[in-house]
Amino acid sequence: MTSEAQSSVIRRLDESLINRIAAGEIIHRPSSALKELLENALDAGSTSIKITAKEGGLKMLQIQDNGSGIHKADLPVLCERFTTSKIKKFGDLAALTTYGFRGEALASISHVAHLSVVTKTKSDSCAWRACYNDGVLSPPKPGQTSEPKPCAGNDGTLLTVEDLFYNVPTRLASLRSGADEYKRILDVVTQYAVHNPAVSFQCKKTGQAQSDVTTPGGASVLQVIGLLYGSSLSKELLHVPIDKQKPIEKGSSPWEADAYISNPNYQSKRFTLLLFINHRLVESSRIKRAMEAVYTGMLPKGACPFVYLSLLLDPKDVDPNVHPTKREVHFLNEEAIIEIISDKLQTSLATQSSSRTFETQTLLTGGTLDESSKRPSKRRRIEDGDDETIPLDAPRKIYSNHKVRTSLHDRTLEEWMPVGGTSAGDGGQGERPIEVEDSAEAGNAQVEAPVPSRSKEISESVCRLTSVLELRSEVLVGQHRGMTEIIKEHIFVGIADYERCLSLIQHETKLYLVNHAALAYVTRR
Repeated sequence: MTSEAQSSVIRRLDESLINRIAAGEIIHRPSSALKELLENALDAGSTSIKITAKEGGLKMLQIQDNGSGIHKADLPVLCERFTTSKIKKFGDLAALTTYGFRGEALASISHVAHLSVVTKTKSDSCAWRACYNDGVLSPPKPGQTSEPKPCAGNDGTLLTVEDLFYNVPTRLASLRSGADEYKRILDVVTQYAVHNPAVSFQCKKTGQAQSDVTTPGGASVLQVIGLLYGSSLSKELLHVPIDKQKPIEKGSSPWEADAYISNPNYQSKRFTLLLFINHRLVESSRIKRAMEAVYTGMLPKGACPFVYLSLLLDPKDVDPNVHPTKREVHFLNEEAIIEIISDKLQTSLATQSSSRTFETQTLLTGGTLDESSKRPSKRRRIEDGDDETIPLDAPRKIYSNHKVRTSLHDRTLEEWMPVGGTSAGDGGQGERPIEVEDSAEAGNAQVEAPVPSRSKEISESVCRLTSVLELRSEVLVGQHRGMTEIIKEHIFVGIADYERCLSLIQHETKLYLVNHAALAYVTRR
Protein backbone atom coordinates (compact mmCIF):
# COMPACT_ATOMS: atom_id res chain seq x y z
CA MET A 1 0.00 0.00 0.00
CA THR A 2 2.83 2.39 0.82
CA SER A 3 4.53 1.96 -2.59
CA GLU A 4 1.21 2.41 -4.42
CA ALA A 5 0.44 5.57 -2.49
CA GLN A 6 3.86 7.03 -3.29
CA SER A 7 3.54 6.24 -7.01
CA SER A 8 0.17 8.01 -7.27
CA VAL A 9 1.50 11.35 -5.98
CA ILE A 10 1.15 14.12 -8.60
CA ARG A 11 4.52 15.65 -9.42
CA ARG A 12 5.53 18.68 -11.42
CA LEU A 13 7.49 17.55 -14.46
CA ASP A 14 10.87 18.97 -15.22
CA GLU A 15 10.86 21.84 -17.71
CA SER A 16 13.16 20.07 -20.16
CA LEU A 17 10.93 16.98 -20.11
CA ILE A 18 7.84 19.11 -20.77
CA ASN A 19 9.50 20.77 -23.75
CA ARG A 20 10.71 17.48 -25.17
CA ILE A 21 7.21 15.96 -24.93
CA ALA A 22 5.71 19.04 -26.60
CA ALA A 23 8.35 18.90 -29.34
CA GLY A 24 7.35 15.34 -30.18
CA GLU A 25 3.80 16.51 -30.95
CA ILE A 26 4.98 19.12 -33.46
CA ILE A 27 8.08 17.56 -35.04
CA HIS A 28 7.13 14.07 -36.20
CA ARG A 29 9.85 13.56 -38.84
CA PRO A 30 12.26 15.63 -40.94
CA SER A 31 9.52 16.65 -43.39
CA SER A 32 7.43 18.18 -40.59
CA ALA A 33 10.45 20.16 -39.39
CA LEU A 34 11.03 21.37 -42.95
CA LYS A 35 7.39 22.45 -43.24
CA GLU A 36 7.76 24.69 -40.20
CA LEU A 37 11.00 26.18 -41.50
CA LEU A 38 9.55 26.75 -44.98
CA GLU A 39 6.59 28.63 -43.53
CA ASN A 40 8.92 30.83 -41.50
CA ALA A 41 10.92 31.62 -44.65
CA LEU A 42 7.76 32.50 -46.59
CA ASP A 43 6.54 34.70 -43.71
CA ALA A 44 9.84 36.58 -43.95
CA GLY A 45 9.07 37.53 -47.57
CA SER A 46 11.66 35.27 -49.19
CA THR A 47 11.83 35.01 -52.98
CA SER A 48 14.49 32.27 -53.04
CA ILE A 49 14.61 29.21 -50.79
CA LYS A 50 17.30 26.52 -50.94
CA ILE A 51 17.03 23.22 -49.04
CA THR A 52 19.84 20.72 -48.49
CA ALA A 53 19.35 17.37 -46.76
CA LYS A 54 21.69 14.63 -45.61
CA GLU A 55 20.41 11.09 -44.92
CA GLY A 56 16.84 12.21 -45.43
CA GLY A 57 17.22 15.17 -43.09
CA LEU A 58 18.05 13.03 -40.06
CA LYS A 59 21.75 13.84 -40.13
CA MET A 60 21.43 17.38 -41.44
CA LEU A 61 18.65 19.61 -42.77
CA GLN A 62 19.54 23.08 -43.99
CA ILE A 63 17.29 25.82 -45.36
CA GLN A 64 18.54 29.15 -46.70
CA ASP A 65 16.34 32.11 -47.67
CA ASN A 66 16.78 35.73 -48.70
CA GLY A 67 14.05 37.09 -46.45
CA SER A 68 14.08 39.95 -43.96
CA GLY A 69 16.38 38.19 -41.49
CA ILE A 70 16.38 38.25 -37.67
CA HIS A 71 17.59 41.14 -35.58
CA LYS A 72 20.51 40.46 -33.25
CA ALA A 73 18.47 41.57 -30.25
CA ASP A 74 15.91 38.81 -30.94
CA LEU A 75 18.44 35.97 -31.07
CA PRO A 76 18.52 35.22 -27.29
CA VAL A 77 14.76 34.48 -27.23
CA LEU A 78 14.50 33.04 -30.73
CA CYS A 79 14.10 29.41 -29.59
CA GLU A 80 12.10 29.96 -26.43
CA ARG A 81 8.57 28.57 -26.45
CA PHE A 82 5.70 30.96 -27.24
CA THR A 83 7.92 33.75 -28.50
CA THR A 84 6.61 35.17 -31.78
CA SER A 85 6.34 38.38 -33.77
CA LYS A 86 3.04 37.38 -35.44
CA ILE A 87 0.49 38.06 -32.68
CA LYS A 88 0.27 40.02 -29.44
CA LYS A 89 -3.15 39.06 -28.08
CA PHE A 90 -5.71 36.30 -28.59
CA GLY A 91 -7.91 38.52 -30.72
CA ASP A 92 -5.14 38.72 -33.34
CA LEU A 93 -5.97 35.14 -34.38
CA ALA A 94 -9.15 36.48 -36.04
CA ALA A 95 -7.03 38.53 -38.45
CA LEU A 96 -4.12 36.12 -38.90
CA THR A 97 -2.48 36.28 -42.34
CA THR A 98 0.80 34.49 -41.60
CA TYR A 99 1.70 30.80 -41.40
CA GLY A 100 3.12 30.77 -37.88
CA PHE A 101 1.64 32.30 -34.76
CA ARG A 102 2.45 30.09 -31.75
CA GLY A 103 6.24 30.42 -31.61
CA GLU A 104 6.80 26.70 -31.08
CA ALA A 105 8.54 25.55 -34.27
CA LEU A 106 12.14 26.57 -33.57
CA ALA A 107 11.73 25.84 -29.87
CA SER A 108 10.57 22.29 -30.60
CA ILE A 109 13.39 21.68 -33.07
CA SER A 110 16.00 22.89 -30.59
CA HIS A 111 14.79 20.33 -28.02
CA VAL A 112 15.24 17.32 -30.34
CA ALA A 113 18.19 18.44 -32.47
CA HIS A 114 21.22 20.72 -32.63
CA LEU A 115 20.14 24.01 -34.21
CA SER A 116 22.34 26.80 -35.56
CA VAL A 117 21.27 30.09 -37.13
CA VAL A 118 23.16 32.51 -39.39
CA THR A 119 21.08 35.62 -40.08
CA LYS A 120 21.50 39.12 -41.47
CA THR A 121 19.08 41.99 -41.98
CA LYS A 122 19.55 44.61 -44.65
CA SER A 123 20.50 47.19 -42.04
CA ASP A 124 23.21 45.03 -40.43
CA SER A 125 26.82 45.38 -41.55
CA CYS A 126 27.52 41.68 -40.95
CA ALA A 127 25.71 38.44 -40.24
CA TRP A 128 25.33 36.86 -36.79
CA ARG A 129 25.69 33.21 -35.90
CA ALA A 130 24.07 31.55 -32.88
CA CYS A 131 23.68 27.93 -31.68
CA TYR A 132 20.81 26.56 -29.63
CA ASN A 133 20.19 23.57 -27.41
CA ASP A 134 17.01 22.95 -25.39
CA GLY A 135 15.64 26.36 -26.34
CA VAL A 136 18.55 28.47 -25.11
CA LEU A 137 21.78 29.75 -26.56
CA SER A 138 24.67 27.30 -26.33
CA PRO A 139 28.38 27.60 -27.16
CA PRO A 140 29.29 26.29 -30.64
CA LYS A 141 32.40 24.61 -29.15
CA PRO A 142 33.46 23.77 -25.60
CA GLY A 143 35.21 26.68 -23.92
CA GLN A 144 33.48 29.32 -26.02
CA THR A 145 30.73 31.70 -24.97
CA SER A 146 27.14 31.23 -26.04
CA GLU A 147 26.70 34.80 -27.26
CA PRO A 148 25.92 35.34 -30.99
CA LYS A 149 29.10 35.91 -32.98
CA PRO A 150 29.60 38.06 -36.08
CA CYS A 151 30.36 36.28 -39.33
CA ALA A 152 30.08 36.66 -43.09
CA GLY A 153 26.68 36.06 -44.63
CA ASN A 154 24.06 37.19 -47.11
CA ASP A 155 20.81 38.95 -46.38
CA GLY A 156 18.32 36.46 -45.01
CA THR A 157 18.57 33.44 -42.72
CA LEU A 158 20.42 30.13 -42.86
CA LEU A 159 19.01 27.49 -40.47
CA THR A 160 20.86 24.20 -39.94
CA VAL A 161 19.27 21.29 -38.06
CA GLU A 162 21.69 18.48 -37.19
CA ASP A 163 21.23 15.08 -35.53
CA LEU A 164 17.44 15.18 -35.46
CA PHE A 165 15.95 13.04 -32.65
CA TYR A 166 19.41 12.29 -31.22
CA ASN A 167 17.91 12.34 -27.72
CA VAL A 168 14.66 10.52 -28.66
CA PRO A 169 15.86 7.04 -29.68
CA THR A 170 12.35 5.59 -29.86
CA ARG A 171 11.23 8.19 -32.41
CA LEU A 172 14.46 7.78 -34.37
CA ALA A 173 14.05 4.00 -34.54
CA SER A 174 10.45 4.32 -35.76
CA LEU A 175 11.45 6.35 -38.82
CA ARG A 176 12.08 4.66 -42.14
CA SER A 177 15.20 4.82 -44.27
CA GLY A 178 16.84 8.06 -45.28
CA ALA A 179 15.67 7.62 -48.86
CA ASP A 180 12.03 7.39 -47.78
CA GLU A 181 12.33 10.47 -45.57
CA TYR A 182 13.95 12.39 -48.42
CA LYS A 183 10.97 11.55 -50.65
CA ARG A 184 8.69 13.09 -48.03
CA ILE A 185 10.88 16.20 -48.00
CA LEU A 186 10.62 16.48 -51.79
CA ASP A 187 6.85 16.09 -51.53
CA VAL A 188 6.58 19.01 -49.09
CA VAL A 189 8.85 21.23 -51.20
CA THR A 190 6.91 20.35 -54.36
CA GLN A 191 3.55 21.29 -52.84
CA TYR A 192 4.77 24.65 -51.52
CA ALA A 193 6.52 25.36 -54.83
CA VAL A 194 3.25 24.86 -56.73
CA HIS A 195 1.35 27.23 -54.44
CA ASN A 196 4.13 29.84 -54.45
CA PRO A 197 5.16 30.06 -58.12
CA ALA A 198 6.73 33.51 -57.61
CA VAL A 199 9.30 32.01 -55.20
CA SER A 200 12.31 30.08 -56.44
CA PHE A 201 12.77 26.69 -54.75
CA GLN A 202 15.76 24.35 -54.83
CA CYS A 203 16.11 21.05 -52.99
CA LYS A 204 18.99 18.59 -53.19
CA LYS A 205 21.05 16.14 -51.20
CA THR A 206 24.36 17.06 -49.58
CA GLY A 207 27.22 16.79 -52.06
CA GLN A 208 24.88 16.50 -55.03
CA ALA A 209 25.49 18.97 -57.84
CA GLN A 210 22.06 18.80 -59.44
CA SER A 211 18.89 19.69 -57.57
CA ASP A 212 16.01 17.23 -57.39
CA VAL A 213 13.44 20.03 -57.28
CA THR A 214 14.03 23.34 -59.03
CA THR A 215 11.62 26.15 -59.85
CA PRO A 216 12.68 29.41 -61.50
CA GLY A 217 10.45 31.84 -59.61
CA GLY A 218 8.17 34.35 -61.27
CA ALA A 219 6.22 31.59 -63.04
CA SER A 220 2.56 30.65 -63.01
CA VAL A 221 0.92 27.78 -61.15
CA LEU A 222 0.35 25.89 -64.40
CA GLN A 223 4.00 26.27 -65.42
CA VAL A 224 5.27 25.01 -62.07
CA ILE A 225 2.92 22.00 -62.19
CA GLY A 226 4.23 21.15 -65.65
CA LEU A 227 7.81 21.52 -64.44
CA LEU A 228 7.41 19.36 -61.33
CA TYR A 229 4.72 16.87 -62.36
CA GLY A 230 5.41 16.67 -66.09
CA SER A 231 3.94 18.15 -69.26
CA SER A 232 1.67 15.11 -69.68
CA LEU A 233 -0.29 16.39 -66.66
CA SER A 234 -0.13 20.12 -67.32
CA LYS A 235 -1.64 19.80 -70.81
CA GLU A 236 -4.61 17.89 -69.36
CA LEU A 237 -5.39 20.44 -66.61
CA LEU A 238 -8.46 22.62 -66.44
CA HIS A 239 -8.32 26.01 -64.75
CA VAL A 240 -11.46 26.60 -62.70
CA PRO A 241 -11.45 30.04 -61.06
CA ILE A 242 -14.22 30.56 -58.53
CA ASP A 243 -14.66 34.29 -58.18
CA LYS A 244 -15.64 35.96 -54.96
CA GLN A 245 -18.83 34.33 -53.69
CA LYS A 246 -21.51 35.85 -51.56
CA PRO A 247 -21.56 35.06 -47.82
CA ILE A 248 -23.24 31.75 -47.07
CA GLU A 249 -25.17 33.11 -44.12
CA LYS A 250 -25.51 36.27 -42.13
CA GLY A 251 -22.36 37.07 -40.20
CA SER A 252 -19.99 35.23 -42.55
CA SER A 253 -17.77 36.87 -45.17
CA PRO A 254 -17.30 36.48 -48.93
CA TRP A 255 -14.86 33.83 -50.11
CA GLU A 256 -13.14 32.72 -53.32
CA ALA A 257 -11.16 29.79 -54.65
CA ASP A 258 -8.88 28.80 -57.49
CA ALA A 259 -8.44 25.27 -58.82
CA TYR A 260 -6.47 23.30 -61.38
CA ILE A 261 -7.99 19.88 -61.98
CA SER A 262 -7.18 17.11 -64.43
CA ASN A 263 -9.68 16.33 -67.18
CA PRO A 264 -11.05 12.81 -67.78
CA ASN A 265 -8.19 12.05 -70.22
CA TYR A 266 -5.66 12.03 -67.35
CA GLN A 267 -5.48 8.93 -65.19
CA SER A 268 -3.08 8.18 -62.35
CA LYS A 269 -2.73 5.36 -59.85
CA ARG A 270 -2.49 7.83 -56.96
CA PHE A 271 -4.92 10.57 -56.00
CA THR A 272 -2.98 13.83 -55.72
CA LEU A 273 -4.72 16.59 -53.76
CA LEU A 274 -2.89 19.86 -53.07
CA LEU A 275 -5.13 21.75 -50.67
CA PHE A 276 -4.32 25.22 -49.38
CA ILE A 277 -6.65 27.19 -47.14
CA ASN A 278 -5.54 30.80 -46.71
CA HIS A 279 -2.18 29.76 -48.24
CA ARG A 280 -1.69 27.11 -45.54
CA LEU A 281 -1.04 23.51 -46.65
CA VAL A 282 -3.68 21.42 -44.89
CA GLU A 283 -5.49 18.11 -45.10
CA SER A 284 -9.25 17.63 -45.14
CA SER A 285 -10.99 14.27 -45.40
CA ARG A 286 -14.28 15.96 -46.29
CA ILE A 287 -12.81 17.87 -49.24
CA LYS A 288 -10.95 14.77 -50.40
CA ARG A 289 -14.13 12.69 -50.43
CA ALA A 290 -15.94 15.48 -52.26
CA MET A 291 -13.25 15.61 -54.96
CA GLU A 292 -13.40 11.84 -55.39
CA ALA A 293 -17.18 12.06 -55.77
CA VAL A 294 -16.78 14.67 -58.52
CA TYR A 295 -14.82 12.18 -60.64
CA THR A 296 -17.12 9.23 -59.93
CA GLY A 297 -18.38 7.92 -63.24
CA MET A 298 -15.81 9.86 -65.25
CA LEU A 299 -12.74 7.75 -64.56
CA PRO A 300 -12.42 3.97 -64.74
CA LYS A 301 -11.99 1.93 -61.59
CA GLY A 302 -8.49 2.31 -60.13
CA ALA A 303 -7.79 5.61 -61.90
CA CYS A 304 -7.25 8.77 -59.84
CA PRO A 305 -7.21 12.50 -60.70
CA PHE A 306 -4.99 15.47 -59.84
CA VAL A 307 -6.54 18.37 -57.94
CA TYR A 308 -4.95 21.63 -56.82
CA LEU A 309 -7.32 23.77 -54.75
CA SER A 310 -6.58 27.09 -53.11
CA LEU A 311 -9.36 28.39 -50.85
CA LEU A 312 -9.28 31.98 -49.60
CA LEU A 313 -11.53 32.77 -46.64
CA ASP A 314 -11.83 35.64 -44.23
CA PRO A 315 -9.37 34.95 -41.36
CA LYS A 316 -12.13 35.43 -38.79
CA ASP A 317 -14.02 32.48 -40.34
CA VAL A 318 -11.04 30.11 -40.00
CA ASP A 319 -9.67 28.46 -36.87
CA PRO A 320 -6.07 27.30 -37.54
CA ASN A 321 -5.39 26.37 -33.92
CA VAL A 322 -6.96 22.88 -33.93
CA HIS A 323 -3.92 20.69 -34.59
CA PRO A 324 -0.36 20.74 -33.13
CA THR A 325 1.19 20.77 -36.62
CA LYS A 326 -1.53 23.06 -38.08
CA ARG A 327 -2.23 20.52 -40.83
CA GLU A 328 -5.98 20.73 -40.15
CA VAL A 329 -8.19 23.80 -39.92
CA HIS A 330 -11.87 24.41 -39.25
CA PHE A 331 -13.90 27.08 -41.05
CA LEU A 332 -17.48 28.27 -41.06
CA ASN A 333 -20.05 26.85 -43.49
CA GLU A 334 -17.68 24.08 -44.48
CA GLU A 335 -20.31 21.79 -46.03
CA ALA A 336 -21.96 24.55 -48.05
CA ILE A 337 -18.65 25.83 -49.42
CA ILE A 338 -17.50 22.31 -50.36
CA GLU A 339 -20.80 21.70 -52.17
CA ILE A 340 -20.46 24.90 -54.20
CA ILE A 341 -16.88 24.05 -55.17
CA SER A 342 -17.86 20.50 -56.16
CA ASP A 343 -20.68 21.79 -58.38
CA LYS A 344 -18.33 24.25 -60.11
CA LEU A 345 -15.73 21.58 -60.78
CA GLN A 346 -18.30 19.06 -62.00
CA THR A 347 -19.78 21.61 -64.40
CA SER A 348 -16.33 22.35 -65.81
CA LEU A 349 -15.56 18.66 -66.24
CA ALA A 350 -18.89 18.04 -67.97
CA THR A 351 -17.95 20.48 -70.75
CA GLN A 352 -14.76 18.50 -71.40
CA SER A 353 -16.25 15.00 -71.39
CA SER A 354 -17.15 15.26 -75.09
CA SER A 355 -13.49 15.23 -76.14
CA ARG A 356 -12.24 12.10 -74.46
CA THR A 357 -9.11 10.36 -75.74
CA PHE A 358 -8.78 6.59 -75.56
CA GLU A 359 -5.87 4.35 -76.47
CA THR A 360 -6.87 1.22 -78.40
CA GLN A 361 -5.05 -1.83 -79.67
CA THR A 362 -4.81 -2.02 -83.43
CA LEU A 363 -3.48 -5.55 -84.00
CA LEU A 364 -3.35 -8.81 -82.06
CA THR A 365 -1.35 -11.96 -82.69
CA GLY A 366 -2.74 -13.88 -85.64
CA GLY A 367 -4.48 -10.80 -87.06
CA THR A 368 -4.09 -9.53 -90.58
CA LEU A 369 -3.45 -6.08 -91.95
CA ASP A 370 -5.72 -4.38 -94.41
CA GLU A 371 -4.36 -3.90 -97.86
CA SER A 372 -4.48 -0.13 -97.40
CA SER A 373 -2.41 -0.28 -94.20
CA LYS A 374 0.38 -2.42 -95.59
CA ARG A 375 3.60 -0.59 -96.27
CA PRO A 376 4.80 -1.43 -99.78
CA SER A 377 8.50 -1.70 -100.49
CA LYS A 378 10.22 -1.80 -103.83
CA ARG A 379 12.67 -4.25 -105.28
CA ARG A 380 14.73 -3.79 -108.39
CA ARG A 381 14.76 -6.74 -110.76
CA ILE A 382 16.83 -6.84 -113.91
CA GLU A 383 15.60 -9.33 -116.45
CA ASP A 384 16.73 -9.47 -120.10
CA GLY A 385 18.26 -6.04 -119.82
CA ASP A 386 15.00 -4.35 -118.81
CA ASP A 387 14.50 -2.55 -115.50
CA GLU A 388 11.22 -3.17 -113.77
CA THR A 389 10.04 -1.96 -110.40
CA ILE A 390 7.93 -4.54 -108.58
CA PRO A 391 6.12 -3.73 -105.33
CA LEU A 392 6.73 -6.25 -102.60
CA ASP A 393 4.64 -6.56 -99.46
CA ALA A 394 7.01 -6.27 -96.54
CA PRO A 395 6.05 -7.90 -93.24
CA ARG A 396 5.06 -5.43 -90.58
CA LYS A 397 6.64 -5.68 -87.17
CA ILE A 398 4.17 -6.44 -84.39
CA TYR A 399 5.18 -4.90 -81.06
CA SER A 400 4.73 -6.61 -77.72
CA ASN A 401 2.00 -4.28 -76.53
CA HIS A 402 -0.16 -5.41 -79.47
CA LYS A 403 0.08 -9.06 -78.45
CA VAL A 404 -2.26 -8.92 -75.47
CA ARG A 405 -5.42 -11.04 -75.56
CA THR A 406 -8.38 -9.08 -74.31
CA SER A 407 -11.37 -11.18 -75.43
CA LEU A 408 -12.59 -14.55 -74.20
CA HIS A 409 -13.51 -15.43 -77.79
CA ASP A 410 -9.90 -15.34 -79.01
CA ARG A 411 -8.18 -18.45 -80.26
CA THR A 412 -6.85 -21.12 -77.97
CA LEU A 413 -3.75 -23.24 -78.20
CA GLU A 414 -5.61 -26.30 -79.55
CA GLU A 415 -6.29 -24.61 -82.87
CA TRP A 416 -2.61 -24.94 -83.79
CA MET A 417 -2.41 -28.60 -82.75
CA PRO A 418 -3.30 -31.56 -85.04
CA VAL A 419 -6.33 -33.23 -83.50
CA GLY A 420 -8.79 -35.89 -84.58
CA GLY A 421 -6.54 -37.69 -87.12
CA THR A 422 -7.21 -37.84 -90.86
CA SER A 423 -10.35 -37.15 -92.85
CA ALA A 424 -12.68 -39.94 -93.75
CA GLY A 425 -12.90 -39.04 -97.41
CA ASP A 426 -9.21 -38.98 -98.33
CA GLY A 427 -8.36 -42.57 -97.58
CA GLY A 428 -6.01 -41.77 -94.76
CA GLN A 429 -3.82 -39.60 -96.93
CA GLY A 430 -4.92 -36.28 -95.51
CA GLU A 431 -5.59 -33.20 -97.58
CA ARG A 432 -3.97 -33.30 -101.02
CA PRO A 433 -2.91 -30.29 -103.06
CA ILE A 434 -5.23 -29.45 -105.96
CA GLU A 435 -3.61 -28.80 -109.30
CA VAL A 436 -4.94 -25.73 -111.13
CA GLU A 437 -3.98 -25.01 -114.70
CA ASP A 438 -3.67 -21.40 -115.75
CA SER A 439 -3.98 -20.80 -119.48
CA ALA A 440 -2.19 -17.48 -119.27
CA GLU A 441 0.98 -18.96 -117.89
CA ALA A 442 3.01 -22.01 -118.81
CA GLY A 443 3.17 -24.73 -116.22
CA ASN A 444 0.99 -25.79 -113.41
CA ALA A 445 0.70 -24.32 -109.95
CA GLN A 446 -0.33 -26.17 -106.87
CA VAL A 447 -2.80 -24.60 -104.50
CA GLU A 448 -3.47 -26.12 -101.12
CA ALA A 449 -7.05 -26.76 -100.19
CA PRO A 450 -8.32 -24.82 -97.19
CA VAL A 451 -7.96 -26.63 -93.92
CA PRO A 452 -11.36 -27.48 -92.49
CA SER A 453 -12.18 -25.93 -89.15
CA ARG A 454 -11.80 -28.21 -86.19
CA SER A 455 -13.96 -28.34 -83.17
CA LYS A 456 -12.34 -27.38 -79.88
CA GLU A 457 -13.87 -30.40 -78.12
CA ILE A 458 -13.25 -34.02 -79.21
CA SER A 459 -16.18 -36.26 -78.55
CA GLU A 460 -15.46 -39.51 -76.77
CA SER A 461 -15.73 -42.61 -79.00
CA VAL A 462 -18.15 -45.40 -78.08
CA CYS A 463 -16.41 -48.48 -76.67
CA ARG A 464 -17.76 -51.67 -75.01
CA LEU A 465 -14.45 -53.26 -74.04
CA THR A 466 -14.15 -53.62 -70.27
CA SER A 467 -10.37 -53.07 -70.29
CA VAL A 468 -10.70 -49.77 -72.17
CA LEU A 469 -13.50 -48.58 -69.90
CA GLU A 470 -11.44 -49.39 -66.81
CA LEU A 471 -8.45 -47.58 -68.30
CA ARG A 472 -10.58 -44.51 -68.95
CA SER A 473 -11.84 -44.59 -65.38
CA GLU A 474 -8.28 -44.75 -64.03
CA VAL A 475 -7.28 -41.77 -66.19
CA LEU A 476 -10.23 -39.73 -64.95
CA VAL A 477 -9.46 -40.55 -61.32
CA GLY A 478 -5.75 -39.87 -61.66
CA GLN A 479 -5.93 -36.69 -63.69
CA HIS A 480 -4.82 -33.37 -62.17
CA ARG A 481 -7.96 -31.29 -61.83
CA GLY A 482 -6.18 -27.94 -61.68
CA MET A 483 -4.02 -28.64 -64.74
CA THR A 484 -7.00 -29.96 -66.68
CA GLU A 485 -9.02 -26.82 -65.94
CA ILE A 486 -6.12 -24.57 -67.01
CA ILE A 487 -5.68 -26.34 -70.36
CA LYS A 488 -9.43 -26.53 -70.97
CA GLU A 489 -10.28 -22.90 -70.17
CA HIS A 490 -7.07 -21.14 -71.25
CA ILE A 491 -6.59 -18.25 -73.66
CA PHE A 492 -3.62 -18.35 -76.00
CA VAL A 493 -1.49 -15.18 -75.61
CA GLY A 494 1.39 -15.83 -77.99
CA ILE A 495 4.64 -17.65 -78.67
CA ALA A 496 7.42 -16.59 -76.30
CA ASP A 497 10.34 -18.58 -77.78
CA TYR A 498 10.24 -20.32 -81.16
CA GLU A 499 13.46 -22.30 -80.66
CA ARG A 500 12.50 -23.77 -77.30
CA CYS A 501 8.81 -24.16 -78.27
CA LEU A 502 7.56 -22.01 -75.39
CA SER A 503 4.17 -20.30 -75.46
CA LEU A 504 2.22 -18.10 -73.08
CA ILE A 505 -1.32 -18.98 -72.05
CA GLN A 506 -3.64 -17.16 -69.67
CA HIS A 507 -6.11 -18.66 -67.22
CA GLU A 508 -8.21 -16.28 -65.18
CA THR A 509 -5.67 -13.74 -63.83
CA LYS A 510 -2.55 -15.87 -64.12
CA LEU A 511 -0.07 -16.26 -66.96
CA TYR A 512 1.60 -19.62 -67.66
CA LEU A 513 4.61 -20.59 -69.78
CA VAL A 514 4.10 -23.98 -71.46
CA ASN A 515 6.02 -26.16 -73.93
CA HIS A 516 3.57 -26.34 -76.81
CA ALA A 517 5.58 -29.08 -78.59
CA ALA A 518 5.31 -31.45 -75.63
CA LEU A 519 1.68 -30.46 -75.15
CA ALA A 520 0.89 -31.17 -78.80
CA TYR A 521 2.62 -34.57 -78.57
CA VAL A 522 0.51 -35.52 -75.57
CA THR A 523 -2.64 -34.30 -77.35
CA ARG A 524 -1.90 -36.35 -80.43
CA ARG A 525 -1.32 -39.44 -78.35
